[in-house]
Amino acid sequence: MDKIVERMTRAVAQRSSRRSFLGYVGRLVLGASVIPLLPVDRIAASANAAEKKGIEDDTTCDYWKYCAVDGYLCSCCGGGSHDCPPGATPSPTSWVGTCRHPADGRDYIVSYRDCCGKASCGRCLCANTVGEMPLYRPQLDSDLIWCFGAPTMVYHCSTAEIVGVK
Repeated sequence: MDKIVERMTRAVAQRSSRRSFLGYVGRLVLGASVIPLLPVDRIAASANAAEKKGIEDDTTCDYWKYCAVDGYLCSCCGGGSHDCPPGATPSPTSWVGTCRHPADGRDYIVSYRDCCGKASCGRCLCANTVGEMPLYRPQLDSDLIWCFGAPTMVYHCSTAEIVGVK
């Protein structure tokens, strides 16, 4: 092994000089220092970051599960994206929508349920109507107050829960 390394080292030494090696290292360092100066589309990068924040933030209408929600978001009213706030009762009935998750590109079936029993929340109103059908298909209509069967028909906010993958 020592003989092979010695032969290779001597062959390189015969074909090159210290000056050529230093010149090569200098060009490499200079080239690497220019890389941060290259133009970068920082506007698109910041727009993508802002878009991703909206997609992942369950307190905005851009949250991917809210593609067919119509009402006040429970995540802004003391609950969660799929939990009613304290004092509100989930309706036993719901409407459904199909939303595409931007990260994995799959379609998910989302059940939207109204929380009932408290006065209307009044925060984070969303009126997304992707896939909404007319009133003759009520299971796909978000314009109804879905508090049927709840102790009271007073609407508070709406939740979104994944129930399946399409």
